Amino acid sequence: MPASDLPLLIDTVRMAGRVATSFVGKTAKRWDKGDGAGPVTEADLAVNDMLKQQLLLARPDYGWLSEETEDGTQRLSHDRVFIVDPIDGTRSFTEGANTWAHAIAVAEHGQVTSAVVFLPLRGLLYTAALGQGAYLNGAPIRASGISQFDQSTILAAKPALAGPVWRSGACPPFKCAYRPSLAYRLGLVAQARFDGMLTLRPSWEWDIAAGALIIAEAGGTITNQRGAPLRFNSADPRLDGVVAGGGAIHAALMDALT
Repeated sequence: MPASDLPLLIDTVRMAGRVATSFVGKTAKRWDKGDGAGPVTEADLAVNDMLKQQLLLARPDYGWLSEETEDGTQRLSHDRVFIVDPIDGTRSFTEGANTWAHAIAVAEHGQVTSAVVFLPLRGLLYTAALGQGAYLNGAPIRASGISQFDQSTILAAKPALAGPVWRSGACPPFKCAYRPSLAYRLGLVAQARFDGMLTLRPSWEWDIAAGALIIAEAGGTITNQRGAPLRFNSADPRLDGVVAGGGAIHAALMDALT
């Protein structure tokens, strides 16, 4: 049953919060991964190690894909795989902000079946299991029903607002906002705090997998920037951008993009 993994994810993501908050973001040891991959801290690695130990102890037949574990081909032979971002928004963590998140998902044959996104410093726990709905701190959530750009607010970074990516040559007249964690952006859209989100850059599966199920179970729609469904645990764990939102605003975004 898809829901059977969710209690395990909830328990371990709360443990992750305790591990991460035992470090002080501004003073935690940090390194640059190089090649534009951004920073990593001792907290990222500690959370990753704990999650890998606890989750694979409970599900030894599952594969493992994490931002902070060297990838290989072994996971491709597993029917089910954990997809993990130990700390999504590491830069925010190092700045002492509270908008970083833990994101954990289980994918089965490419489809996410259980997911959690947890922001320990904001007390926000987003959860979903396939066919079971999406929840924030135990209360059901639904994505926005707004369809008009001039009534909507979209989470996006500046590169996604550039004229050339839009069919009309100019960004549609929506309001724009930004949050550093992709997983948190997806949670905010699932709860209708914002109407949609998009990123047109290649996106790592661990940033998106958990939020993708939460969006879908909240009644929203999520695809890559070409409108194709998202599949997970691919040999190359990168997605061709992401567009998400309530069904109507997702359709409007897809129609407006080149």
